[in-house]
Amino acid sequence: MRLTVERVGHLGDGIARGPEGPVYIAGVLPGEEVEGTLIGDKLQDVRVVTPSALRVRPPCPHARSCGGCLMQHAADSFVAEWKLGILRGAMAGQGLKAPIEGIATSPTNSRRRATLAARRTKSGVLIGFHARGSDVIIPVPNCRLLHPDLMAALPALEALVRVGGSRSQELGLSITRSMAGPDVVVTGGKPLDAALRLDLARQAEAGGIARLTWGDEVIALRANPVQRMGQAQVVPPPGAFLQATDHGEASLLAAVRAALGPQRRIIDLFAGCGTFALPLAEGAEVHAVEGEAAMTAALDKAARQTPGLHRVSVETRDLFRRPLEADEFRGATGVVIDPPRAGAEAQMGPLAASRVPVIAMVSCNPISFARDARVLTAAGYRLNWVRLVDQFRWSSHVELVGAFSRA
Repeated sequence: MRLTVERVGHLGDGIARGPEGPVYIAGVLPGEEVEGTLIGDKLQDVRVVTPSALRVRPPCPHARSCGGCLMQHAADSFVAEWKLGILRGAMAGQGLKAPIEGIATSPTNSRRRATLAARRTKSGVLIGFHARGSDVIIPVPNCRLLHPDLMAALPALEALVRVGGSRSQELGLSITRSMAGPDVVVTGGKPLDAALRLDLARQAEAGGIARLTWGDEVIALRANPVQRMGQAQVVPPPGAFLQATDHGEASLLAAVRAALGPQRRIIDLFAGCGTFALPLAEGAEVHAVEGEAAMTAALDKAARQTPGLHRVSVETRDLFRRPLEADEFRGATGVVIDPPRAGAEAQMGPLAASRVPVIAMVSCNPISFARDARVLTAAGYRLNWVRLVDQFRWSSHVELVGAFSRA
């Protein structure tokens, strides 16, 4: 079957008009004429007959087999405009209008955290990303996403898998770059006993791993896996959320600061370990609210150990089940809110009723952002501008900051 691609959907598949409805095609671009076998609503065994001028040679040698990247076949200009289009569509769906102030894209080889798949084999160890839509593990020795420090840690990860992995079960290796070396969390490994604990600790020491967590247990702590957040140095709990790249974190923080302007007292909702709270405390009093007690403890400790900050108070609170009420925002001159992908639907009503002068909303999902932003604009807030941040290069993910003020 021969089809012409009309557009690229928000998940990265090309979409063409088939005999019985939309047909989804991986790895293609608008305007391309393609041939393949139609199976259900997907075109398989695709051959590009007429390539787009925006098609490029993938920069990574693993692009065709690895499922870690979706859009390496497209020019950077196309990917940026495609992600801007996703945001425009989400905003239009909620009747929102505001300037979109461009997109900040993280450079190649800058990802400071990733989750790799691993398995022991007859001949050794297999570590990499899954092939798209498959449980097949594709090794990525020349990955164009991961920071060189993560790539340098692959031999240490292989050693851990040899000791604690099995051929019957896949392991998940979550690795984060820290100031002291790799911070590694392993899931799916062998059950721990005294001998395995000792072997894993030896491998962590030999491989320069700062902290090794096996399941829920910290096996080795060679050095605290410190993350810098502004002037503060934070030791996050194992597996804690961090922004994917240093560049992305800096871009988000710059946008949040621009949205807030000078402030006296800021409330940071879904504060995590202090990505925004700690740098903002260099110029204002901050109350940080987060649902995970281990993260608020890390934030609080870092704040207390950092000289020169304004007062930082922390609160462990599930904002989905018990959002801050409108009167609890009394005295705040600005709010930062950075919810997970699902957004902050329960929190938006009280926040909209609070009459806080300015709000910086950070989001990793344009759809939930637009839904939540609509609650604010309906209550009298103005959406002044939106900035996009692309930390997940060549993927369908995008992050953003929206600046709100009372109309």
